[in-house]
Amino acid sequence: MSASINTIRKNLLLGASTLTASALLFSGSAFAQVDQVIVTAQKREENIQDVPISITAMPADEVNTILQGGGDILSLANRTPGLYAESSNGRTAPRFYIRGLGNTDFALQATQPVSVIMDDVVKENTLLKSFPLFDVEQIEVLRGPQGTLFGRNTTAGIIKLSSVKPSQETDMRFSTSYGTYGSMNTQVAVGGALSDTLSGRVSGALIRRSDYVDNTFTNVKDELGGFEDLAGRAQLLWTPSEQLDVLLDVHARDEEGTATLFRANILTTGSNDVNSNFVKDEVAFDGGGGNPQEINSKGITLNVSYDLGEMTFTSISAFDQATGLSRGDIDGGFGAAFLPFMGPGFIPFPSDTGNEYFTNQYTQEVRLASNGGDAFNWQVGAFVFRSKMKALTDPGFVPPSIIVDHKKAWAIFGQGSYDFNDTTTLTGGVRYTKDKADLSVFNQPGAPVPETKIDAGEISWDVSLNHELNDDVNVYARVARGFRGPSIQGRDVAFFGGVTTADSETIQSYEVGFKSMLADNHLRFNAAAFYYRVKDQQFTAVGGTGNNVGLVNADKGVGYGFEADATWAVTEHFNLTAGFALNETEIKDPNLSVAICGSGQCTPTDTLINIGGTDRALVDGNPFPNAPKITANFIADYKAPINDSMDFVLSFDGSIQGKTNLFLYESLEYNTSGNFELGGKIGLTFDDDKYEIAAFARNFTDEVNVAGGIDFNNNTAFVTEPRIIGIMFSARN
Repeated sequence: MSASINTIRKNLLLGASTLTASALLFSGSAFAQVDQVIVTAQKREENIQDVPISITAMPADEVNTILQGGGDILSLANRTPGLYAESSNGRTAPRFYIRGLGNTDFALQATQPVSVIMDDVVKENTLLKSFPLFDVEQIEVLRGPQGTLFGRNTTAGIIKLSSVKPSQETDMRFSTSYGTYGSMNTQVAVGGALSDTLSGRVSGALIRRSDYVDNTFTNVKDELGGFEDLAGRAQLLWTPSEQLDVLLDVHARDEEGTATLFRANILTTGSNDVNSNFVKDEVAFDGGGGNPQEINSKGITLNVSYDLGEMTFTSISAFDQATGLSRGDIDGGFGAAFLPFMGPGFIPFPSDTGNEYFTNQYTQEVRLASNGGDAFNWQVGAFVFRSKMKALTDPGFVPPSIIVDHKKAWAIFGQGSYDFNDTTTLTGGVRYTKDKADLSVFNQPGAPVPETKIDAGEISWDVSLNHELNDDVNVYARVARGFRGPSIQGRDVAFFGGVTTADSETIQSYEVGFKSMLADNHLRFNAAAFYYRVKDQQFTAVGGTGNNVGLVNADKGVGYGFEADATWAVTEHFNLTAGFALNETEIKDPNLSVAICGSGQCTPTDTLINIGGTDRALVDGNPFPNAPKITANFIADYKAPINDSMDFVLSFDGSIQGKTNLFLYESLEYNTSGNFELGGKIGLTFDDDKYEIAAFARNFTDEVNVAGGIDFNNNTAFVTEPRIIGIMFSARN
């Protein structure tokens, strides 16, 4: 890598840190103020500054900017402190990490400690988490356990997405972008009154990219890398009285494209640098059938709210389902050591695997909540969850296995807050959850696999104290307990293995923080420090000689660090936003060992022990997999008038990801450090921002950032999005 790029990385990291420090020190005058942000982190509308939880809220404009090049929900990675995301399954199965906690398991039914909530509905299966982002109102990232109000599988936190809702006001929006490789993101939304009591909104998006990667083995040009993702949402809001709101939401998606492109031997033994085997627009695949990927999903939500006077009753009913397939050339190259040809580099054996899948889920939540106005406010509720997953797993060398997974859960919960006076509030909550799962395997290649059943009943709770030091600064402390339900993994049956399980994991988290509006409301600066301990932490051990996939429980894991974010209205025309997070994580289990790279082409640095004639790595003391030690982000926005009807706009943004270990064991090859990405736009707005035209760039330094690897065959890795440069236009009434 050139010295100039390294210099850019160092300057970016220094700049992000300096921006945060500058925000703290700023005391001068400005002409604009920072907008108030309203969040629903506690299932009621509140000023973000009054909520005793570490939260970042991403507004729609910010989200739309980073998606202009055709990106998906994975584009949120590193865009807010402590949040990371990756996927080895392309656009259909994202995996999220907050404060270093996540799950690397690529099985579609795998439980995740980061929950995705879309329009007040939890999306359990990773397929449902990938629904495209369009017509977005706001995204909230809640850090730390959220088990009291949002249930199991929120031990790390929550990503809460809210779309624009119908209203009586006419609202029409259109935006489109076009760039490199035919990348496009076109969004349309129309809403308004249908009668005095009924309003509606219809919105949709077409996100696509042309195939741009040549397959040099088959000599087919532009065979891979493209996709077409079409999604829509229709909403009706009925308000027959001031007390009753009924919102119906119907949504659907159809995506076809290329699954993740694995690249053989782009990591050289002894180094994590990407070598010359990587060519951005070329692969050499002899398998994978074109690496196809498809997903078709649809769902319906009914949200009913009735004001009873001193309290409000809410019911949220939802059903979602998805079908599709994914297949890939997993070895990332062609041929094999026992054949006359192979490459690039050493290919011990071919690997071509795929899945066909079907999943559905039903959720029902009811709750009663006080309407405020008193010193004591409360809410109580109940929740029911049901899901089914059916996957046809094909490793490419034996007939496909059929895996059927059922999950069930129910919960009751309550939360209350008490204002001791105008400055101090105590909040506490508790939830009991009963969680069950069972998995059956049919047509397995090895010995028959009996039905596997697991269940657990756990209590989650949290207590927080919020104190207003003055009109500008709040301080808070929070203690929370959460849990992730027990897990079943059946992917290994395709490789003559068995079903593995993991017990529930529980987390105890401690957090202190402050929230401030400084310099006459020109600067919002929030920060928090945290420590957590996970008991029986669930991990997925992947790889080794047999390409095994199995669940394990570590005795415990610990994490600690801090995060900070700032928004600074420097002048009437210039705004700065910055975030920074430090996450230290450590596995605590002296007896936990895992298989190491089956290809023999990597260099483990852990202590090795021999079990049954096979070397395994002791992982005690290692960081969690895919847990960046540092994340940082910044946005600089400049907007100045040219004349009475035209403004000049310029924005520049970036994200940084510190050292990240990819697997449970540590090696010289399978880690990343210094990943970063830059973006920006320059253009004009007209008629009070009703119209905008601009040129944009995503990853405009064309960084090759490794996002993950496969260790059982060769030094295979996959990377993030390439550089996209283009133009965009938007209009709204």
